Amino acid sequence: MKTEGTVLLFIAGFFALVAVIYWMWGGEQSGTAMLAGTALLGLLPGSYYFWWSRHMKPRPEDNPQARRADGAGVVGAFPSSSIWPFTLGVAAASVGLSLVFGFWTAIVGFVIAAMAVLGVIRESRRGGVV
Repeated sequence: MKTEGTVLLFIAGFFALVAVIYWMWGGEQSGTAMLAGTALLGLLPGSYYFWWSRHMKPRPEDNPQARRADGAGVVGAFPSSSIWPFTLGVAAASVGLSLVFGFWTAIVGFVIAAMAVLGVIRESRRGGVV
């Protein structure tokens, strides 16, 4: 996590410097605010990762002398393929289209979203495809 934290903190510093240069040279407020927000997007997780890297034992990825076998371990279980993420995306698109076509598409989208959430719950409790 030390490497990830360092990279994100570097990104934060870079965009903070760019924001200051942009503010002094261009004087535009909205672009400066967006660049400062980008710097915060690197600073918050970067400082969190860097803080945790000091409070936990080093991972094999953080050890320069690590061997490939040091990183081997339990791979874990991965979920099977499912239709429910696609269904939830269709529901989100339908709710988004309600801004164009009217509130009735939002109702349809919320019904589809509720069905997708219930499908995910049922599928995760069974441990397979519903």
